[in-house]
Amino acid sequence: MIVTLMGQKGGVGKSTTAICLAMAAHERGLRTLLVDADPQGTLQTWSEVAGENGNSAPTVVTMDASMHRPGQLDAHAKDYDWTFIDCPPRHGDVQRSALMVTDIALLPCGPTASDVWALSSSLELIRSARALRESLVAAVVITRKQPRTALGKEARSVLEKSGLSVLSSELLYRVAYQEALAAGSGVTGRRRDAAACEVQALFQELEKLVHAEEKSGCFTAQAVVAAASA
Repeated sequence: MIVTLMGQKGGVGKSTTAICLAMAAHERGLRTLLVDADPQGTLQTWSEVAGENGNSAPTVVTMDASMHRPGQLDAHAKDYDWTFIDCPPRHGDVQRSALMVTDIALLPCGPTASDVWALSSSLELIRSARALRESLVAAVVITRKQPRTALGKEARSVLEKSGLSVLSSELLYRVAYQEALAAGSGVTGRRRDAAACEVQALFQELEKLVHAEEKSGCFTAQAVVAAASA
């Protein structure tokens, strides 16, 4: 299963979400691959820190806008249960390449108006990709939410108007995510931590999408909605 973390806006937690989801899968004993497609190299740096700290971590490889070509990502992903691709913001060529090989396009989105506005460009990319791959699924996951603010409370209702499914799982604005990133780890190792519970819930929701695909034979918008609300 290949999941692409994408979006036109930076600072919404794409790299952090990719790492935390990959660690959730890795800690369950699943073969997990992280693809660093962002020139900033956050995943690659995180992997190096993980190694320096002696942390068990998923495999990390770097790729670019050629990942959809034969012998590229397909040659790596076939050996893994889960592959998570971290795309850079504003690099449409890289995102288009990822959309040609991914099963689920996951769009982390913060609760601010500018975060929501930035979704419009991503929607265009997804529509173009669906013209070639009807089975492509896209969904929004709310990140960096601050529940005690008016913006945080209104985030879901605003995002649901984007035309994409909004997953029920949410990642709140927590220091634990940045601490884990700096330590070369994920948050799911903290069994009683609120951030760990959020990531586990998000990963379980992705698993539901996989099960929906196995039953239907392909991903559909209806399957996403049904799985997200189950």
